[in-house]
Amino acid sequence: MFVGSIRRAVQIRGDALATVYGDRERSWRESAGRTARLAAALGKLGIGPGQSVGILSANSDRFLEAVHAIWWAGAVVVPMNVRWAVPEHVYSVGDASIDLIFADPSFAATAQAIAAECPRVRHLVQMGDEQPPEGWFDFEALIEAASPIPAYGQSDDALAGVFYTGGTTGTPKGVMHSARSIASTSLTLYWTMRVPEAVRYLHASPMFHLGGMTPGFATTLVAGTHVFVPAFRPELVFAAVRRHRVQFSAMVPTMIQTLVDHPDFRAADFASFEVLQYGGGAITERVRLAAEAALPNARLEQGFGQTECAGGATLLPHAVFQALAADDPKRRSAGRAAFGVEVRIVGPEDAPLSAGEVGEICLRTPGAMLGYLNRPEETARTLRGGWLHTGDAGYLDADGYLFVVDRVKDVIRTGGENVFSAEVENAVGSHPAVASVAAIAVPDDKWGERVHVVVVPKPGCTVTLEELQAHCRALIAGYKIPRSFETRDSLPTSPQHKILKSELRKPHWAGRERKIG
Repeated sequence: MFVGSIRRAVQIRGDALATVYGDRERSWRESAGRTARLAAALGKLGIGPGQSVGILSANSDRFLEAVHAIWWAGAVVVPMNVRWAVPEHVYSVGDASIDLIFADPSFAATAQAIAAECPRVRHLVQMGDEQPPEGWFDFEALIEAASPIPAYGQSDDALAGVFYTGGTTGTPKGVMHSARSIASTSLTLYWTMRVPEAVRYLHASPMFHLGGMTPGFATTLVAGTHVFVPAFRPELVFAAVRRHRVQFSAMVPTMIQTLVDHPDFRAADFASFEVLQYGGGAITERVRLAAEAALPNARLEQGFGQTECAGGATLLPHAVFQALAADDPKRRSAGRAAFGVEVRIVGPEDAPLSAGEVGEICLRTPGAMLGYLNRPEETARTLRGGWLHTGDAGYLDADGYLFVVDRVKDVIRTGGENVFSAEVENAVGSHPAVASVAAIAVPDDKWGERVHVVVVPKPGCTVTLEELQAHCRALIAGYKIPRSFETRDSLPTSPQHKILKSELRKPHWAGRERKIG
């Protein structure tokens, strides 16, 4: 499917820009030629259909070319988390049976260390411009020396990629996707959000993560232009948007907040922006309003999804949000099922629940994963009954709007009552002195667990527990109000910019026989 889309892009927009990285620009004709030659080089290195290839790299045009070439060769792409330690990579290399690793110079030492512990990694390819280390192959030299080959006739339902979950708790899981599952989610999002034809898409989120890459894959499907920044840094984003008139990007709320709060943010630089998709966590009303004011020409499209469904399940379109009254609770929802997706809420024994009842969110979607790599029992549990069981807690209202209240495992159980941390975070986050907040469970001798919040105050502001409690008292039930708190300069986040609650919990549960997180 993606190989055919590359050929289509050459046919209909061959001379148009396919990729832009700094001063390096390539047309679809050039990019496709490089893809076919790199696929041939992979074949000469012994990489064939069904074999796994890792990519350990910051965002770049070569990252995308590597993905395309791996698929052109009929192989399986395994994007590697650039913030993982070597032992974590060693685990995933063994789990996914990776035979070759593409790595940019920033991660050459890490790749070398991985290969030293994983004999099955037979080849390392450097993706940068400098001289590769001894024993490595050079990305550009491989392309230069090879002749293009026809694409392998891979089935759209065959395994195309293994995408590891963030690993914030437990052992990372390899989520297996086909070209069909990725493409169906990508095009559903594009169609629902009315993304411009031949869109200019900014890769600001890390490319090893499906949340940012799903719209990127769709950019290939619609023969658009990929614009890259190596990492999410405001100054790089500002420059890329201004220079290349970017129209679309996908970010998580913390990234949006970082941009609009930055002293160098200029609304005029974002005049070209038409669509800003966000998800991966709840957005506060303050950040949403600030983004709308800062990006008057852009539609903010909220999505809910996870790696297991290629990043997309529900959408709250900008037009729908704007049409809702300011006090309508639907504004706080994750929207309704995207085109082709069914959503239901289940309780014990997977019994469907009525509107307003909180249970596990389940999805039936063509974007569902094939399963978890090497985990047949967990795959069977997660995909039982033909539904993807997300592990997220939420409810549907009478009109089909989904309200995500928390991860099922993140419920705070205090005094026999269940508290969903998102409710606490929304209340505390609306305090005028609070920039960001995370609610967690900490041990309590009386209640078993108590609600504890970790707060990052806004610059120049201070806040006390008593002030937060008084503020929350009018917003949430008494048993949900934080009983303790701490302040920090920042909250720890994953490469996807999601708050790492497991790190926040650790000091509170250290030394106890019973732990959570």
